Amino acid sequence: MRAADVEQSSLAARLDRLPVTSFHRQIVIRIGYIFFFELGDINSFAFAAPAIRAAWHVTIGTIAGITSATFFGMFIGATGGGWFSDRVGRKRALIVTTMWYSACSLLNAFVWDTTSLFAARFLTGVGLSAMTVVAVTYVSEMFPARARGTYQGKIMVVGLCGIPVTAYVARMLVPAASWGWRAVFVWGSLGLLFPLLARSLEESPRWFENHGRLAEAEDTLSRIEARARQEVGALPPIPPAGPARAPRPGGFNQLVSAGYLGRVVLLIGVWTCQTLGFYGFMSWVPTLLAERGFSIVHALEQSSAISIGAVPGAWIASRISDRWERKVLIATVAVSVAACGLIYGLSSTTATIVIFGFLVAMLIQVFTPLVYAYTPECFPTEIRNTGTGMSYGVGRLGNTFGPLLVAYLFGHFGYLSVFVYIAVCWLLVALLIAAFGPRTKGRSLV
Repeated sequence: MRAADVEQSSLAARLDRLPVTSFHRQIVIRIGYIFFFELGDINSFAFAAPAIRAAWHVTIGTIAGITSATFFGMFIGATGGGWFSDRVGRKRALIVTTMWYSACSLLNAFVWDTTSLFAARFLTGVGLSAMTVVAVTYVSEMFPARARGTYQGKIMVVGLCGIPVTAYVARMLVPAASWGWRAVFVWGSLGLLFPLLARSLEESPRWFENHGRLAEAEDTLSRIEARARQEVGALPPIPPAGPARAPRPGGFNQLVSAGYLGRVVLLIGVWTCQTLGFYGFMSWVPTLLAERGFSIVHALEQSSAISIGAVPGAWIASRISDRWERKVLIATVAVSVAACGLIYGLSSTTATIVIFGFLVAMLIQVFTPLVYAYTPECFPTEIRNTGTGMSYGVGRLGNTFGPLLVAYLFGHFGYLSVFVYIAVCWLLVALLIAAFGPRTKGRSLV
């Protein structure tokens, strides 16, 4: 097929008619790998914080400020990373952003005071969210429409193993020595190996097409189709294509001029409330348990057990994501998180704390793959990463103040008030999505 014919046959239609093959399964493993260390790193400071407090004699407010630095960095990374990926390509942006967050995670291990730790967490946050935005967009563009939610969930099953594994790594390392918390950040830097795995990844044909690089789009898609034919034989016929579309510039101006500003505002609200509710719980569990009277070792044991819920949560998401409309699933799960979070806050025994903490962690990670699949679906190719990055990034910016609010609530109104606040955040997520979210299940990306 000639490059000039590519738009007429529709790259999107050809991608969507493909069966899921070893090509897609390799993406699951490689993107799962970088999510494994990304999600582990996001939570690594939560696991290290009790030991840092004891070693440096810092206050809850200081810990809150350092946590806020991470999320301000995530705002910068998500908004800038999405723009960067729309300019240079998904694969190149994946490699650059993964190397950034991994190198900065290693930097955390060598900090000497709270100021240097603040700076290191800020820089790590930049890379963490930039990688996330690029990765979820890459997945949405490389998988057929009927399966992208399922495989986003499967990727998160791999990635979310990073949370309990990092929790248990911290459980072993932190009590072992006064510098044990530093080793947790070394563990989080192993994403540095990703370039060795990335060589087999293809660039998104949709990105090539949108930038007018039709020959490269055709070459890439032909390689993917050839692999599929080797495994399954003849491919399904190509569905009729829509009107040919000229390359479009993308960027922030296109986001506004194409009429997607309202959708960005909606998703910013969803991501802001989700971020406040998510990290209000996950980032503070070890510290709040220690403040409630549990020893650091006991608090880490309980938070490690709770974190295991992340893995079955993502597996559940992979089973349900493409069966029902995603906006309905997102709203339902958000209400369930709010209910279990309140019961957790009312719990006083180890058994109930672990059971309902496990349920919150599980349900949060049912939610996460759903919203990761949903957000890129809300935008066309030329602004997909920009729109996703803006929504995700400004949502993360909200948590710049979230840790300070948790510290204030805990200090002035006690332990339970934190979980009332978390429940309200999740209920707002459900309300926004249910009332204003577009339907996206099974729709081809444009």
